[in-house]
Amino acid sequence: MAVLTDEKSRTDLLNRLKRAEGQLRGIQRMIEEGQPCLDIASQMAAVRKALDSTYVRMTVCFMEQELGARLGADAAVQAQLAPMLDDVQTLLGKVR
Repeated sequence: MAVLTDEKSRTDLLNRLKRAEGQLRGIQRMIEEGQPCLDIASQMAAVRKALDSTYVRMTVCFMEQELGARLGADAAVQAQLAPMLDDVQTLLGKVR
């Protein structure tokens, strides 16, 4: 299985996960403090959305990396792939 080699993509994914981790800690604190269930559920939905979004981004980064490696990493190929991969990310983000 391939790994993400693009440092910018890896940093982006890690930052997204760290934000989700912070949200989860906030939810734990809300439960400890006895906050209303609807408020907690709302925050849980936000974390799920953030994780789903991170998964989609990771998938698109992987596709971009692998397609670039197989088709050639020159600027012309990248320019043709970018709009298609943006569309793929948008479509995958709507699944659920």
